[in-house]
Amino acid sequence: MRKIGLIGGMSWYSTRTYYEHINRLVQARVGQGSSASMVIESLDFAELSRLSSDAEWTRAAKTLAAAAKRLEKAGATAILIGANSMHKVYDQVAKAVDVPIIHIAECVAERMAGGRVKKAALLGTRNVMLESFYRQKLIARDIELLPPEMPFVETLDRVIYDELLKGKVSRQAERELKTIITNLEQDGAQAIVLGCTELEMVVDVDANVLPIFDCTRIHAEAAVDWMLADA
Repeated sequence: MRKIGLIGGMSWYSTRTYYEHINRLVQARVGQGSSASMVIESLDFAELSRLSSDAEWTRAAKTLAAAAKRLEKAGATAILIGANSMHKVYDQVAKAVDVPIIHIAECVAERMAGGRVKKAALLGTRNVMLESFYRQKLIARDIELLPPEMPFVETLDRVIYDELLKGKVSRQAERELKTIITNLEQDGAQAIVLGCTELEMVVDVDANVLPIFDCTRIHAEAAVDWMLADA
């Protein structure tokens, strides 16, 4: 089994989810006595939350690049960045190491293309929904994305930062996400992309009005595919 590296701590709740998904998948494919060959570099999210200026993002890129180098030195043969928003600095981090970094949006785009999804809505933090670094990976696979509606952006950003990243799951947040998804279906979305690793805390991935592409699960599955490629 190849060893996988995870840059986590952004938030630690999503790191826990990655760890669980990856280990359950390894058990399912290899056997109940198996667990993942894995090394985790957990960062302090307080230093990486709500970044806005170019200087802050430059600092974040250096922090993640240093983490990737430590994972490579520890024997990781490929690396995951356990946060959608941090893929804004993917290119800088990828240049810092010689092992591949598995891009979360590329994994999602490949899965959606395989499912012949042509029109979808992307949900996530403000920078994931509004900036191009994530959206362009989906658009490159001929997936049309609904334009972000600012009321939805504001609601999602608040729910993610004020609740989910603190481990809180409120009934109000669940209702708000259901309303958003219902409205997006009415606007023509064929599927929903959960472009935030914590959103599965408030969205029922397996029982919804639309197909849900959960980035964390898909990213974890790509990691296990890599880990077991030579097995």
